[in-house]
Amino acid sequence: MKFFSGMKRLLFGRRLANAQMGETLLPKRIALPVFASDALSSVAYAPDEILITLSLAGMAGFMFSWQIGLAVGVVVAVVVMSYRQTVYAYPNGGGDYEVAKENLGRFAGLTVASSLLVDYVLTVAVSVSAGVINAKAMLPFLDGWEALAAVCVIVVLTIVNLRGVRESGAAFAVPTYIFMVSMILMVATGLFRIFVLGQDLMSETADLTVVRPDGGDDLMGWALIAILARAFSSGCAALTGVEAISNGVPAFKPPKSRNASRVLGMLGGLAITMLIGIIALANLTKVHLIDEGTGTHYIDQLGNTIHSAANTVTGQLARTVFMDWFAPGFYVVVTATMLILFLAANTAFNGFPSLASILAKDGYLPLQLHQRGDRLAFSNGILMLAAAAIALVILFDASVTALIQLYVVGVFISFTLGQLGMIKHWTRELRSEQEPQVRKRMIRSRVINVTGATMTGVVLVIVLVSKFTHGAYLALVAMGLLFALMLAISNHYLAVEREVALTPESDRALPSRVRGVILVQHVNLPTTKAIAFARATRPTTLTAVTVSIDDDQTELILDQWEAEDFGIPLKVIASPYREITGPFIKYVAELRTENPRDVVSVYIPEYVVGHWWEQFLHNQTALVIRTRLHFMQGVMVTSVPYQLASSDARRIRTKKAAERAKAADGRRVR
Repeated sequence: MKFFSGMKRLLFGRRLANAQMGETLLPKRIALPVFASDALSSVAYAPDEILITLSLAGMAGFMFSWQIGLAVGVVVAVVVMSYRQTVYAYPNGGGDYEVAKENLGRFAGLTVASSLLVDYVLTVAVSVSAGVINAKAMLPFLDGWEALAAVCVIVVLTIVNLRGVRESGAAFAVPTYIFMVSMILMVATGLFRIFVLGQDLMSETADLTVVRPDGGDDLMGWALIAILARAFSSGCAALTGVEAISNGVPAFKPPKSRNASRVLGMLGGLAITMLIGIIALANLTKVHLIDEGTGTHYIDQLGNTIHSAANTVTGQLARTVFMDWFAPGFYVVVTATMLILFLAANTAFNGFPSLASILAKDGYLPLQLHQRGDRLAFSNGILMLAAAAIALVILFDASVTALIQLYVVGVFISFTLGQLGMIKHWTRELRSEQEPQVRKRMIRSRVINVTGATMTGVVLVIVLVSKFTHGAYLALVAMGLLFALMLAISNHYLAVEREVALTPESDRALPSRVRGVILVQHVNLPTTKAIAFARATRPTTLTAVTVSIDDDQTELILDQWEAEDFGIPLKVIASPYREITGPFIKYVAELRTENPRDVVSVYIPEYVVGHWWEQFLHNQTALVIRTRLHFMQGVMVTSVPYQLASSDARRIRTKKAAERAKAADGRRVR
């Protein structure tokens, strides 16, 4: 146990007391990478998905990339402005869940919660898988091992997040800022070389012609509109993570709402700038991207057919802009992109546990998810998220194109219901508010939320229609199952609460008699201690019981019992099939049936051991008997512990370790 405790401290750090909660609050410079890494990282894969989808229309599809990028940027701006109203109106966290629950009702709140929980799991799976795909540009040996690499990354992220929100934020801040700076410099350098220096920058796929899966001419008309809608819905992945800030307002340093609002503003400005900049530069350098799994392919200038996909948009742009001008810039951009995609999952590692904690507090998830771990992080929620994301990565073999079809649906359901809830919130507040300036501010906020609800509602319809048959239905099924599960958990907790509630009719009468029963397997010190304790409780009657599975052993027990003269009778129960548990349980049950108002108190001697492996050598029969007796009404079970020498040694080791930890904490304080 000492070894495992030491490893736990090494991996996760020393324990933090409740009084140290303030130490975990985030300043804006760390809150930005903690909560915004998901939305910022989407500029590394959202352009890829837009271009891959447009390739289904042939070369004509790429003409619309900048319009789609601009449309996604407008949606980002509106959603960010809408959530800035939310963080002021609901500063206690919970985000869209709290808004929908309070203003639209219980079922709307659960719909939002199930949508967000599913989307957080997808965020981890998509982000890490995209990071692995980008890493293959520098690490080609990962080809064929994408799923295993993604699982390893999720495990590392889990360990870092179990160390606490502030520590994970500090660890991830530098890579996030390097990514932001490198992407902006790449776009700025590319535009400078094209428009100021007049250089003709062309990507590695500029001379390749993209041919549709059926080999026909470029699509036009309604078929093209359908592909444009699907490309827009894929690009809307850039909005995932925006809601995490409204869920995590309590994690900010005071003034919490103002700091959260400012981080939202910074997130929106950076995400829009980078997304539109990358798509514009890709359009200028003629980046043509395909996915070999869709059936699209390239034809080069010699007429040769190429089915293999090219590097990602970011990889192609970095090579085009930097490789012949400043080669280290290429490696910085690719490395930063790989890292930010891995770290994007960190947003979900903060959002999922926080939301799960609120849901557990409200009785919709197991109460263990509301408890903080040693490092004041919601450890159980972190572990649950990691397990679900690993399962998805393995199931879909870390395929971003497959996973992203499930993506975005949940977050736009949350966006839409959250904005509708905010509209109702401001309408209710306006009925009682008389101050003109306050009313003016509320009316402005309501207009923003009406605009947000309208736009996110339209996008939700587009996403559902364009992605439903491509995998979005799986996300909806998962949300429905989670909704039903949370409702069932809530109903269970409510039923138990009603069942155990005190009422005037509650039976508070004392039992007629307390009939004590001591389980005897050996005549030794643990048994002697159990007898002494049972006598001290003064039951009405007290009987020792041994089950005879071996005649010689039973005879020895009887002789020792008589020699010790404990002053209480020893009853021997025959067991023709050499079983202890069944006959003993039957004996206790018969005592109960003699008088229903009697209580049977069973005392079981147990060894307290100092090593984990000793647990397998002792107390197994006692464990089974105790478990079965717990299901029998009118029976109380008392374990009487006897500390073996190994437990004393462990107690001494634990005491010394506590003293060393206390001394170390004292040195840190000084």
